Amino acid sequence: MSSNGRPHDRHDRIDFDLETIISVITMEHSDPLVTFPEMWYNVFLWSLFSSMLVHTIASIIAFTTLRKHHYGKFFPVIIIFMGTLTPLACGAMSSAAVALVYRASATKMMPAYAVMWGIGQTLIGAAVGFTRILATL
Repeated sequence: MSSNGRPHDRHDRIDFDLETIISVITMEHSDPLVTFPEMWYNVFLWSLFSSMLVHTIASIIAFTTLRKHHYGKFFPVIIIFMGTLTPLACGAMSSAAVALVYRASATKMMPAYAVMWGIGQTLIGAAVGFTRILATL
């Protein structure tokens, strides 16, 4: 029982441990996400892991093409670093914005929607990077 007299359920608290991360990525739970931390955590993890996957593939390509270059062989480290840093900063904020909209509208988020929002953030970031649309502003 919690301090307010009602029983604990899985929505009271989110554990940020390896088991929780694995359950989010494998989508073990099909229950809708109701609380802000649940929604934010699911969208954030999908954004982080999809970004890391895209940047890992990019760094492998960069390393294979630049392995003989004197300085270019170190670029994959920077690519991996940016693939982790960007979702930790910008991905956390945009995931919070998505979760806040869902929570404020009292809409339950299905885990598949969290996947789409997280991977969508990565795809939009990749599209902006490829099109160089920010350079035209």
